[in-house]
Amino acid sequence: MDIIISNSSGVAIYEQIVRQIETQIISGDLKEGEPLPSIRNLAQQLRISVITTKRAYEELERSGFIETVKGKGSFVAIKNKDMIREMRMKKVEEYITKAIDEGKSIGLSKEEIKEFVDVIYEEF
Repeated sequence: MDIIISNSSGVAIYEQIVRQIETQIISGDLKEGEPLPSIRNLAQQLRISVITTKRAYEELERSGFIETVKGKGSFVAIKNKDMIREMRMKKVEEYITKAIDEGKSIGLSKEEIKEFVDVIYEEF
């Protein structure tokens, strides 16, 4: 499992972990039932606080991406990929809604907002 932490990204470290693990699960890089590193081991690998790693795992468990078995560790949840994709699409929809609201608040037209999306999308 590869996780890269950026201190300059402006995104909380636990959230970076959550997003990267979610992405690896959705892409199939992490398979259903596959064990994850222990909270302590992941914290050591990333050179971050155990509390930060614990928070990330708790968030992943709350959203249904992983399951934790007491005494055995955390595992990728056995879940329908379509359901996971739908959950992520809902997040994207929330972000886009916020961006549209912000754009409208400064008077951007629908076409200008679409142009922003096109330009940013092409950068990726």
